[in-house]
Amino acid sequence: MIRISKLTDYATVLLAAMAREPGRRFASAALAQQTQIGAATVSKLLKQLQRAGFVHSTRGLHGGYQLARPAEAISAASILDALEGPVAVTDCSAGQGQCELEPTCHVGRAWQRVNLSIRRSLYEVSLAQLAGLDGGTARLPAMEREIKAGLRARGGATAS
Repeated sequence: MIRISKLTDYATVLLAAMAREPGRRFASAALAQQTQIGAATVSKLLKQLQRAGFVHSTRGLHGGYQLARPAEAISAASILDALEGPVAVTDCSAGQGQCELEPTCHVGRAWQRVNLSIRRSLYEVSLAQLAGLDGGTARLPAMEREIKAGLRARGGATAS
């Protein structure tokens, strides 16, 4: 299963909370309280997000963290890349020369296409969309039907 880490998920939650109030500076403790994420984890993630250029901090009485650029200009792919490294479903999809089986493998090209499709999709989703600010529907009915059909075909349960 392809899955992001809990820390990346939490970082996205923090960024989404900040995106909902773009002009506001957030204290680490206030973000922890608002998001229900532990204070130590919030502090750690804010430092990572600052190093990656997603947020900037201001010291002082009216200081805090805020987004460094508009939520529309931050893609899901850039968040994942910064926190987990580039998405790669297989070693060979990370780039040529990453897999010892490359000279004899016949499936690598297909996995590279899959990986490229995933990356394109991640680039198309902005932080504004992740935060629910785009006004569009948050659910993709056609994709949900396809996933449910795949689960039924494998004999798995479907969730509504």
